[in-house]
Amino acid sequence: MNEYLVEITTTIPEGTTPEEVDRRRTSETARARELAADGHLARLWRPVGELRSIGIWRATDEDELHDNVLGTLPLRPWMTITVTALEPHPNDPGPIS
Repeated sequence: MNEYLVEITTTIPEGTTPEEVDRRRTSETARARELAADGHLARLWRPVGELRSIGIWRATDEDELHDNVLGTLPLRPWMTITVTALEPHPNDPGPIS
């Protein structure tokens, strides 16, 4: 699978009930776990003091990433997403133990 750096900002639409936000966030947590178990979500961070996430995601290509991975997230309709395709760097030290 190919790796992608994905930056996500989620903006809750005005007028959305707290119950709907809670329902989607609970579903989002469950879906993220499934995607991690399937090898699509490798790492996920939240920059300190910011309401966005940055992650390493995996898919066979960018179409699969958008359609079958990110597109299945319950919060996707509220997300602004930036995707950067990654490739190995010759000076990559490899996994840090």
